[in-house]
Order: sequence, then structure tokens, then C-alpha cells
Amino acid sequence: MKPTVLILCTGNSCRSHMAEGILRAAAGDRLDVQSAGSKPAGYVHPLAIKALAEIDIDISTHHSKHMDEFLSQDVETVITVCGNADQVCPMFPGQLNRYHWGFDDPAHATGSEDEQMAVFRRVRDEIRKVFEAYAAGRRA
Repeated sequence: MKPTVLILCTGNSCRSHMAEGILRAAAGDRLDVQSAGSKPAGYVHPLAIKALAEIDIDISTHHSKHMDEFLSQDVETVITVCGNADQVCPMFPGQLNRYHWGFDDPAHATGSEDEQMAVFRRVRDEIRKVFEAYAAGRRA
């Protein structure tokens, strides 16, 4: 059985989905990677989907979930990617590890779509750097 890594943010619309897609791609079949939110937005931001498609990761089938859906499952590692989720994060069954790696919320980007995409790309690249390093450490 693969260990579950749960990535949490508040809305589960941008950062946590980008991190989930990137970590899934980097970890291959070693980990069961999931994401959820403390107050799910109910959708995955279209610019997050677009930003990951640019690096050949498809998150178009992802959906926004509440973190309570995972309270009855064994979750080995919880990673929060925003401060609000870090503050309200419960302990999950089987939890051994908890990390907080905060990133700016690209959903708050303003301006034209090109200007917003620049923010999504920057955050995506920051997430990619951290989560690919984490995956490499898990393989070692």
C-alpha cells in the first residue's frame, strides 16, 4: 500500500492542486498524492490547469475537496501550502509527518490574463522546485 501524502490549502483551487499534480508526476507510483481544502472553493482554477498543462501535467479532471473527507483514511504526510490551512489542520489517522511550505495565492493575481498567468507560472515554478526536491528525497 502506497503512503498517502495530503496537500492542503484553504480553497483547494490553485496551489494544492498544482502541488498535487507536480508531486504525482515527480513521485510516480511511489506515493498516493491527494489534495483538499479547509474551505473548498468548489472548482479548480482554470489558470492553474493552464499553468500545469504548459509543463505537460494534466489536472483538468481534479475537483475541489474538503479535508474532512480524509479524516477516516490513513494519511502518512500532510503538507500545508498556505498559512490558513496550516492553522486549522487536524491530525489525520496514521499521520507521521507534517510540513508547511507556504506559497503566494495566484488566485489573487490581478490584471490581464497574461499578467495573471505570469503569477500562476511563478507560483507553479516555486511549487515545482520544492515538491520535486521532496519527491527526490522520498526516492533516496
